[in-house]
Amino acid sequence: MGLLSNRIDKSSLKAGDHIYSWRTAYIYAHHGIYVGDNTVVHFTRHGQEVGTGTVLDLLLVSSGPARSHVPCATCTPSSRDGHGVQSSCLDCFLAGGVLYRFEYGVNPTLFIAKARGGTCSLAVPDPDEEAVRRANHLLRNGFGCYNVFKNNCEDFAIYCKTGLLAVGQSGQAVSIIGGPLAAVLSTPMRLVTTNIYGMAITAVGVYCASRYAADIGVRRDAVKVSVEDLTGQLSTSVSFHAAVEPTVPALPPTS
Repeated sequence: MGLLSNRIDKSSLKAGDHIYSWRTAYIYAHHGIYVGDNTVVHFTRHGQEVGTGTVLDLLLVSSGPARSHVPCATCTPSSRDGHGVQSSCLDCFLAGGVLYRFEYGVNPTLFIAKARGGTCSLAVPDPDEEAVRRANHLLRNGFGCYNVFKNNCEDFAIYCKTGLLAVGQSGQAVSIIGGPLAAVLSTPMRLVTTNIYGMAITAVGVYCASRYAADIGVRRDAVKVSVEDLTGQLSTSVSFHAAVEPTVPALPPTS
């Protein structure tokens, strides 16, 4: 893995790879699982991967020029209502963008050195064939309702690779809001220093700490969930959050 870029050539792809391509002026990336045969399984919000239902939509969509890529006849998005997991050819997934591979099992030093979130994880991946199996199972059964901060395309791909789920923000969601948040949290440091460089270092430290804490590989609330159990919970209209929350045994009655 390169320190500054995870860019790869199409010829180096293998089934089970977690891949991504940047959208909207490199503010947000769309993630998916390459399952072989020039096919990618990915989780979408009807092509609005940055959609949040808030004013953030306007910021993200207006931050870069709209893409003119037209899906091929084979990969025309499903017309069904709601959100869902889709299968596309690699070119349609990239939509004219550059191909990158998400890296797993990186050491903490390299993780922190990667200034941008949503490009690597400390988590150890499962075998590639298991990632493909999960992706294809979710293609048939769904992955719940899309939410850019709590259940997005990155969460989908990371789950396929690791089988881990957690309730909270994904790596790139932290990257989007982490900078402003770090600036806010570093403001109290003005009480102890007026040095602009010291404040900048503090803000960077807060941002890196938030990225590290949000990574699925170190989160204490991350749980291993089989894909069959996950889709079984979702099919009974149980919320995504309920599906990933561990069951807490009831306390015995007190006399």
